[in-house]
Order: sequence, then C-alpha cells, then structure tokens
Amino acid sequence: MALSLDLKKRVALVTGATGQLGRVMARTFAQCGADVAIHYHSDRSAAETLLREIESLGRRAVVVHADVTAMASLSTMRDQITAKLGAPDIVVANAVAQIFPWTTVLEESEADYESQFRTCVMQNVLLAKVFIPAMVTKGWGRYIGINTECAMQMMPTQSAYVAGKRGMDGVLRVLAREVGRHAITVNQVAPGWTISDQDRVNKTERRPEYETNVPLARRGTDQEVANAVAFLASDLATFITGAFVPVCGGNVMPTI
Repeated sequence: MALSLDLKKRVALVTGATGQLGRVMARTFAQCGADVAIHYHSDRSAAETLLREIESLGRRAVVVHADVTAMASLSTMRDQITAKLGAPDIVVANAVAQIFPWTTVLEESEADYESQFRTCVMQNVLLAKVFIPAMVTKGWGRYIGINTECAMQMMPTQSAYVAGKRGMDGVLRVLAREVGRHAITVNQVAPGWTISDQDRVNKTERRPEYETNVPLARRGTDQEVANAVAFLASDLATFITGAFVPVCGGNVMPTI
C-alpha cells in the first residue's frame, strides 16, 4: 500500500503564516487536504493572497489576526477559526519576534531577551492553553513548534534567540508528556539556514561559507521544512512525540 500524507477533514492553524516558511507550510497543508487558518500579525495583504491560493486548491481557509503573546487575542482568534472551520486539529507555532541585531551577551539589550521569551516561550504556553483543550475533547491532536538548529549550536551572539528557543524546547517536551494520553503529539521541527522565496528573488540561494559545514553540502528549502511539518501532522507519525527534528542536512545532530 502506498503511503500518503492525507490530512483531509483536518483543520490546521499556522501562526506567522505569511512568513517565508509559514506560507509554504500553509500551502502544503492545503495540498494534503487540510483546511487552513492563516494567522498574520502585520501583513494582511499577504494573508489574503495566501487565502485565495488555498481556496483555489479546493480547501476552506480563513485569515485571522492575533498577538500570539496575548491570551485574550488568541482566544478571540480561536473563536473566529472555530466559527468558520471548526476547532483546529493541528497547531503550528511558527510566528517569530521582530528581527533584532545579534550581539554578545554583554551587549544584547534586556528587551531582546524579553521579546524572545514572549514569542518563543509564551506563544507556545498560550497556544497550548487556548487550543489543546479541544484536542483533548476530540482525542486527537498535533502540536508542532518551529525551533532552529541554533538551539543546538549556541554560537557567539545568538544568546537571546537561543535562550528563547531552548525555553520553548523545555515547555514542549513537558507538554508532550502531559497530553500524550489523549493521543495528542507534540513535536518540534528545527530548520537550518533555509532557502526561501526571498533568497530566490535576491539570488542568494548559495551560501558556500555555510554549506561547507553541512554533511549534505547544501542548504535546505522551505518545502523540505514544510514536508517535515506535514509528516508530523499526519497519521504516519502517530507514535512520535517529544521529538526535536533538525531539518538542516545534518548540520546539527542530536545525540544519544
């Protein structure tokens, strides 16, 4: 029997769905048969474009706005999604904080650490509180956090970003233990330095200084990241939970 990623009758929420990786995840969910809630923070135009694309694939979709670090905002978003599509079966925590300059621990501002904590840690805490109860009721659910290879590298100037992502890792591993008895899996996908539409436009797909250290000798693509997310969301991954899955060509390798 051929294997397929069949997400028909599922509802997927992608936070930060208008971002470079998020848009491909949302599109991939629709291609696998899921209906999609498209979350955005500031770029409604991009969200509307993605909505039309998903609807052209024959799937239902809704555009929703929320501050992913505010419980009231997420609760309102949940109600909007549920009214239009039903309660999400799949939640992907992909939204990121505003870009900030990476610098040393001694020079990084307190605000940068706080923004990473809010976006990486509290986004996941609040999304879990808002969306997992419905998964418990259904007896099925998929929660997927988008982490980063940087969480394992811990290179100079990465401290604020790494602190947020490692905090996120701790929350989601504990969550996996807490909700597993309800047939809810909680996993993380950790991309490397990924080729996106922005690279294709700017002709920056090749980064020899990075690729030379990657065992597969290239950068991954946004579609390869989305493929891993879709797999973890599917019934092919029913017995995988608490995993941290690097999608980086072997640039980092979790050890045993």
